[in-house]
Amino acid sequence: MTTRNQAALDFLLSRRSRPAKTLTTPVPTRDELGDILTAAARTPDHGKLEPWRFIVLEKPALSRLAKMIPDRAAALDIPDDKLVKAVAQYANADLAIVVVECPVISDKVPEIEQTYSAGAVCLSLLNAALASGWGANWLSGWASHDTTFCRDGLGLAAHERVAGLIHIGTETNAPPERPRPDLTAKTTWVIT
Repeated sequence: MTTRNQAALDFLLSRRSRPAKTLTTPVPTRDELGDILTAAARTPDHGKLEPWRFIVLEKPALSRLAKMIPDRAAALDIPDDKLVKAVAQYANADLAIVVVECPVISDKVPEIEQTYSAGAVCLSLLNAALASGWGANWLSGWASHDTTFCRDGLGLAAHERVAGLIHIGTETNAPPERPRPDLTAKTTWVIT
């Protein structure tokens, strides 16, 4: 057993995402994002395929994407309440990092394991931002799963998809603690 890192364990036991709608400026600088992205890239990755990449969206890009959403909502017959929420996710944000899943053809590593790696990057990115003192939230939403929006707005290739958008900024207020899973109901111990 290695030495216990109590500070890291305490952080993980108390970590809490901050709702994206409560985040504001300032946001991390490019230099500050360097450490956060470096930490996120240190994720489980069977075969060292790196089946993911980052797109950093600053305010002008987020505003441009927000303006694309109404046309896509109309084309997809998205209800008004979901349209409003999707526009706000982009229009009200100051910084978001898109984690793009980009699977690599491999005889050794199934695509599902590459999907898991992209999800692990999202969580590592979220935790790195929180550990750095920023507020952060992992979101997706219907627009991030629309291939036309992703192609035209984010420049994704046909084989790529959004694993998540990590919004990062300064939190305006701390959210209340939320109920956590009942571990006795979620855990099975196999002893024989």
